[in-house]
Amino acid sequence: MKINPIGLQGINLYNKQARPVKTTETQKSFADQIEISTKAKEMQANSTYANERAERVKKIKEDIDSGNYKVDAKQVAEDMLKFYRGK
Repeated sequence: MKINPIGLQGINLYNKQARPVKTTETQKSFADQIEISTKAKEMQANSTYANERAERVKKIKEDIDSGNYKVDAKQVAEDMLKFYRGK
């Protein structure tokens, strides 16, 4: 089956280019900008989560290297069931 385009619009669609827009003095370019509030900066500075997590990861690595790390299979199974059941 042969499909023919209707009209001239089907020819060279990819060759059409948008015309460049001339910039004038009234048009200004704006740059993206982000500002972090002082409250957010305080919260970030006071956050001990990263330090606590780093210490916990370090302890787990040490336990694994020494062979003392034990996995609670029952807890892993319960967590997997909760995940797959969506609860």
